[in-house]
Amino acid sequence: MLTLAHCLILSSIIFSIGMVGIFINRNNLIVLLMSIELMLLSVNFNLVSFSRFSNDISGQVFVFFIMTVAAAEVAIGLALLVLLFRSLGAISSDKISSLKG
Repeated sequence: MLTLAHCLILSSIIFSIGMVGIFINRNNLIVLLMSIELMLLSVNFNLVSFSRFSNDISGQVFVFFIMTVAAAEVAIGLALLVLLFRSLGAISSDKISSLKG
């Protein structure tokens, strides 16, 4: 039987993996975006878990709005990374400071 504690432990593990990804790798922007998405996934999983165990659908509906915003964030983030790669030839957070006017 899956309990709320199991869901919260899994969510905290996913959130920790995302946090470690941000702290360890600060140069590669794609890894940073993936780590942020992992952290957002764990928050969504928490909302769905609490919604399921409290028999309230509002948390699950809220997740759909968060997923819509996350999809827009990924689309804009990847477009910015493509432009960064075209102008600099590398995707590194160290090279972003050279874009200042």
